[in-house]
Amino acid sequence: MPARETVDAFVAQVLHGDHVEAIRDWYADDASMAENQAPPRVGREMLMEGERQMLARSAKVVTELVAPPLVDGDRVAIHWRFTMTSHKGSVRSFEEIALQEWRGDRIQREVFWYDPAQMAAKVEA
Repeated sequence: MPARETVDAFVAQVLHGDHVEAIRDWYADDASMAENQAPPRVGREMLMEGERQMLARSAKVVTELVAPPLVDGDRVAIHWRFTMTSHKGSVRSFEEIALQEWRGDRIQREVFWYDPAQMAAKVEA
């Protein structure tokens, strides 16, 4: 079960923009991530590479915490908002809920829930 301070340190690292480093520092070697009930991606190295690729598709990513994380034993729920600016200057913003299962001070499993229609919504810069 993660201490509240542990979850807060993870969140702070993500809010600072250190997405790949947060996976490196806080996820178990055999951690998994899945999106909207899709098959999971497994293994910290694979998760880090996927995050690098996602970040490379944007010129800028701003991460916000919409609400404080909910911590209940080994489960943590986080409400994020991501605003991504493309290399051509268009801006997209979307919100998601990340449901995490922790093993001690490492994230073992994470599932992201969001409305895919948000990905199509564009806000001009």
